[in-house]
Amino acid sequence: MASNKIQFRSIHELKDPALNNKLAQKEFQEEIPVEDFLGDAENNGSSTSRRDFLKLLGFSTAAVTLAACEAPVIKTIPYVVKPHDIIPGVPNYYASTYFDGFDFASVLVKTREGRPIKIDPNPAAGDLGKTNARAQASVLSLYDNDKVKQPKLDGKDETFDKVDSFVLKGLEDAKAAGKKIVLLSHSFASPTFKKLFAEFKAKYPTAELVTYDAFPYSASLDAAQEVFGQRALPVYDLKGSELVVSFQADFLGDYNASSLETSYAAARKPGPNMLRHIQVESNMSLTGANADSRYRLKPSAVNKTLVEVYNAIVGGGTSDKTATEIANELKAKGSKAVVLADSSKGAQVLAHLINQKLGSVAFTGKANFLKEFDKARYQEFLGWVNAGQVGVLIANNVDPIYSHPKGEDFKKSLSKVACVVAVADKKNEMYKAAKAVIPVANWLESWGDIEPQTGVYSLMQPTIQKIYKSRQIEESLLVWKNGKNNAANNYYDYLKASSASILGATSFNKALYNGIVTSNNATTLSYAGGNAAQAVAELGNFKASELELVLYTKTSMGDGTQANNPWLQELPDPLTRMSWDNYLTISPKDAEKFAIDNDLNARMQLDGSIVNLTVNGVTIKDVPVFIQPGQAEGSVGLALGYGKKNSGATADTGVNAYPLFDGSNLVLSGVKIEKTGEDHEFAGIQLQNTLMGRYEIAKEVPLAEFINVPFDDEHKGWNKPLEYHTISGALPARKIDLWDAFDDTDGPHFNLSIDLNSCTGCGACVIACQAENNVPVVGKEEVRMSRDMYWLRIDRYYSSRQKVEVYEGLKEGMAVPELYGTAFNKEGGALNHPADNPDVIFQPVMCQHCNHAPCETVCPVAATSHGKQGQNHMAYNRCIGTRYCANNCPYKVRRFNWFTYNLNDKFDFNMNNDLGRMVLNPDVVVRTRGVMEKCSLCIQETQATILAAKRDNRKVTDAEFKNSCACAAACSTGAMTFGDMNDKESEVRDLYSSNRRYYLLEEIGTKPNVFYHTKVRNRVEK
Repeated sequence: MASNKIQFRSIHELKDPALNNKLAQKEFQEEIPVEDFLGDAENNGSSTSRRDFLKLLGFSTAAVTLAACEAPVIKTIPYVVKPHDIIPGVPNYYASTYFDGFDFASVLVKTREGRPIKIDPNPAAGDLGKTNARAQASVLSLYDNDKVKQPKLDGKDETFDKVDSFVLKGLEDAKAAGKKIVLLSHSFASPTFKKLFAEFKAKYPTAELVTYDAFPYSASLDAAQEVFGQRALPVYDLKGSELVVSFQADFLGDYNASSLETSYAAARKPGPNMLRHIQVESNMSLTGANADSRYRLKPSAVNKTLVEVYNAIVGGGTSDKTATEIANELKAKGSKAVVLADSSKGAQVLAHLINQKLGSVAFTGKANFLKEFDKARYQEFLGWVNAGQVGVLIANNVDPIYSHPKGEDFKKSLSKVACVVAVADKKNEMYKAAKAVIPVANWLESWGDIEPQTGVYSLMQPTIQKIYKSRQIEESLLVWKNGKNNAANNYYDYLKASSASILGATSFNKALYNGIVTSNNATTLSYAGGNAAQAVAELGNFKASELELVLYTKTSMGDGTQANNPWLQELPDPLTRMSWDNYLTISPKDAEKFAIDNDLNARMQLDGSIVNLTVNGVTIKDVPVFIQPGQAEGSVGLALGYGKKNSGATADTGVNAYPLFDGSNLVLSGVKIEKTGEDHEFAGIQLQNTLMGRYEIAKEVPLAEFINVPFDDEHKGWNKPLEYHTISGALPARKIDLWDAFDDTDGPHFNLSIDLNSCTGCGACVIACQAENNVPVVGKEEVRMSRDMYWLRIDRYYSSRQKVEVYEGLKEGMAVPELYGTAFNKEGGALNHPADNPDVIFQPVMCQHCNHAPCETVCPVAATSHGKQGQNHMAYNRCIGTRYCANNCPYKVRRFNWFTYNLNDKFDFNMNNDLGRMVLNPDVVVRTRGVMEKCSLCIQETQATILAAKRDNRKVTDAEFKNSCACAAACSTGAMTFGDMNDKESEVRDLYSSNRRYYLLEEIGTKPNVFYHTKVRNRVEK
């Protein structure tokens, strides 16, 4: 049965009936600038390759005479004495711990010839080994050319020896004067670091360790302190749950210092006990986009609903319809239900008390130790500074001047501190305020340990020698504790000795090899209190207003720690599909009310209104506004972590929202916006990739229908196999070929399975693909020109229930957007506008590696061809850039190199300097201007896996192939599975037999080697 829902990608597609045709016409927006190239004296004097010559010859009628010469020779220097653990061409993997003060993951670091080039999940760590987009991108932050490279003293380059002399004198002076010595650090759950600081304090009794986080989880910690009696966050596991209700909690993103996406995906396997997800929120969050049922309410209404649900659960009853529906479902599921909340302390206290009442099995009792901020303690520290009681301040890679609402006041008060030391990675505000600066070592250059949660101990090891003159805080503490040039100042030795009490019988080397081991910390959480009346009063004190603001963190940027990482800045937001920006999200109706515009210009580029945003007397100027379907009316949203000054050219993107954030409450009332009259140029990804307005691209089905209706039922089947009507009768699509079929039975034949039910849209696969395949960053201007170079994109489709059935409309010849008129329900009442509260589907799309690929038949130079293993190949040195293949590709997954993106000052990102280029994978060529490129299913990795097995005279295991494709290896939910279809034991072959399996655009007969699984929604359709 065809779906009775419409799918659309943006509000503009709803408004403009001709948008799809316009997008198709604008797919290739620019002719090759032949005249500019020929008129450029510099280029005329440069070398010209055969490809450039053919490119110019093929696209211009002008007479072209260019002198060709040989490519430049780059000389290499071989090893004189080769390191014993490095074999050129063979990667090494090291287990380590990614921790930058905000994110944590146990990982495997892939190195080539001593260079870390890729981050992979550590399978030994289970859920703690899963990597998000920021963890995947963190390898590029190691090669940040804007880093502080040299110790400084009074703004001038200096040696560590002189800087240490200055600090030691300051420490002794403060000790003699009885002034405080404060180490201001981000949360750092390292037992060895804490042990070392205790010894440092023994020498300097006035020393104090104060924690400061830009995004501090203060409300979560305060709620935990009240309910559990301990300042540690609870660990949840959704695998045994059948209902999760979330109030503003983005638990698939940055919630309680950990994401629940792995256990969430495991519980969402379609079946009778499939987890049902209800989301009550204001912003359309990543978590809300994955919900089965989503209630969009402004923050004050969310608070009210939570209170009413609590009352209904504890027996007080409620007259609120929404709260009654939610409470009834919670009661029905009992211990298999869980409630999660965010935005304020009161909300989280009530959520904990509801879970206690339900006896929720999702509450594991384990404690998460990754966040340690205490607002009262930090306020006490500010008091010390203002009173002139601090003699030495050591800031460990934190910048309160940028991220604290009273940052400017703090900056002024630093004049009262005699010795300010910044352990910093950028020339930020703390760097400028400090007298001594020590470049901080990257986590990939450091030794360390972390105790992330109950019973877990994780080790960090360096995978490269320090690139510049940097030092981690522990090394500095050893020097300042023991004195300069002391033999005991080796932190590796200190860490090894300190960890012995935790490792017990496990050797240090074995623990280092595994990366993660069992800890003897048995701290558990149990319900011990919680003042419900106080929590209800707190939520009631939130004053409703015409506009209310929700602050949040993006999946790409987090708290802004890696704001200078161009991979993350360019990564499109999973919902808005915008990159290189943060912006105020607003509902379509509020946009109309406040005369906010988002318009497409003639080039199909999005422009939007700019406003000044004022909250509680604080004004942030020039904030662009994005009209977001699903945003609650009366609410707006703004992402933190942007607008970092003096932290690199890339970091200075967007606006800084931290002046509005008090560290506890993510929702604010009394919001005012004022249009400036100016427009902002957005860089969007979604609009340029059109699948020509076809339907049934992202399939979905209600759970009841999935269970009770056969998928191939003649009338009601929700995934009926496609058939063609021929003179011989109806035949299955897979049995009809326009060409002779390939013999793919000899050797491996690769397929990729993508489960739409498990894909949350997090983007980790996109960054993993970028790192593995040397995909360049093109910058905001080029993204806006529809010239992004991603080999993998995650399309976001909105869907909404409508009266008109898709195929009925198509039969009548209706154009796609004309189906989006006013629809009516059975009672005759008008339905909501599709953009008010649509469902969302995320669909990863890459080259489909068609067995009958349309691209292969139109290439005039046979640059693209089919491999016996099922992969569609690209021979870059044959490609002359005709773009016929991209024009003939129905999936729009090919990218044309408009420019040389490496060593080109126009694209001043990581490929434009020697340090940034160290991240490049030597197994994948760096493409040059004028060629087409696209996903290869990581052929370099599949071939390396096959060759390794041949060398060992053995069969390749399914696990080896599963980890050979970067996107599948990075996926924390298991949505992507890569493998050999000719291996009868492979998981991908098993998935192929699923009745949810379908192909993208199967009707055109391309016979892809990528297949999808229908999304199942656990709700009763009305």
